[in-house]
Amino acid sequence: MSTDRVFVKDPQAVLDYKFDWLPFTHGVDGAETDYLASGETITAAVVTAPTGITVDSYAITDTNTSVSAWISGGTADTDYEIVCHIHTSVTPRVDDRTIIVQVRQR
Repeated sequence: MSTDRVFVKDPQAVLDYKFDWLPFTHGVDGAETDYLASGETITAAVVTAPTGITVDSYAITDTNTSVSAWISGGTADTDYEIVCHIHTSVTPRVDDRTIIVQVRQR
């Protein structure tokens, strides 16, 4: 499993998390290559979570290069893997990104 980030949230919090497929350069000239090729976009996405924490909604954002998800709930002292699965405009390119949401009483 490749984990991009670890986040801490309170069980009562409803927060947004971003899965970004342009994490390296954000379009900066001369930087390392981005995941998406020039002109390539995210065409479909699904964000999933295990039982106990809720994906309230998600959407493709940032000119179709990221996916933003709203997450709520969770049991205190429990870690959850939230997975974002995408398809891109370059068929059959697909990818997953995973974040860990650590639910802690804050």
